[in-house]
Amino acid sequence: MDMMFRIEEEWSTLISSIRNGTIPDFEQIDHVRAYLELNMHADPRRADELQRIGPPLSSPGWAQRVWPSLKLLTCVCSGTFATALPQSSTILGMHVRNALLVEISTYGDTDTFVVAADDLIEFLDMSGEQTHGDVLQAWDLQSGNLYQPVSTTQDGLWRYLIDDIVQVIGFDPRNGLPVFRYSRRKNLEIRLPHALITETDLLSVVYAFSGEDIVEVQEFTAVVDDRKLPLTLGFFVSITGNIGPNVKSARQKAFAALVATSDEHQIAFDTEEFGLPTIRIVKPGAFADYRRWRGETTKIGAGQMKLPAVLTDPKVQEWMAERVMMEL
Repeated sequence: MDMMFRIEEEWSTLISSIRNGTIPDFEQIDHVRAYLELNMHADPRRADELQRIGPPLSSPGWAQRVWPSLKLLTCVCSGTFATALPQSSTILGMHVRNALLVEISTYGDTDTFVVAADDLIEFLDMSGEQTHGDVLQAWDLQSGNLYQPVSTTQDGLWRYLIDDIVQVIGFDPRNGLPVFRYSRRKNLEIRLPHALITETDLLSVVYAFSGEDIVEVQEFTAVVDDRKLPLTLGFFVSITGNIGPNVKSARQKAFAALVATSDEHQIAFDTEEFGLPTIRIVKPGAFADYRRWRGETTKIGAGQMKLPAVLTDPKVQEWMAERVMMEL
């Protein structure tokens, strides 16, 4: 979605570049400009065609009109990435299928899937020792248990731990493969004095207050908000569209969803040890800027940077707070 928003923002520049065969003066591309120019040629006909179609957010199914042969988008669309799925589906159109990276959703639910990959996927039982001698195969798994996937790629016999926790909820009647439900991201949890909040809990809270009548959340990240006592759960969110008429109910809806995950939150609230969750809306493009900023500071490409479900670094929290445009 970052790419789509960037295309939307630079639409006129993109059309001009295609028409004239020139590379725009974008920042941080000097080291690849010579290579890009070798493959950039003026194409007025394509420019006119794109001009008639319009930018990405101008009409549903935009991607199909721009790339008629597009049939499949391979991406990560579970966990925190699921919040961007509705808008990306609108841009892609009804005939482009979303496939999870490594995981293929088969039940109309991005958190429920069977593993269908050319890589070797093994598993560690979360209730066991989790050593290399305890690695399990798909046929060893038991319904109801939690597992951590272990991937061996086609490039070599080297096992990689995937920091996701999945639960077996049954077995596919067609082929006997285990059916998984995404549980949470390992090490992405908020530990409060009274309770543990998992990534799955965070998602359920965001879904509770995300909607046209309040705000449509595109992306989010969470923090422990201790700006005043009692401390509480805080969200930084990016939104699409306008603020809805029931925006004043957002924090109460968030709290109700949180209590649904654990009664301990209500008990802590009644004893004034926990407050209503806070929701801060960041400026448009703030999360894309975060990925770019983190990429520059860590010397990693912005395309490899992900927005974590939980922000723990005080400097990053401060950086994000500086880009808040409204608090609900």
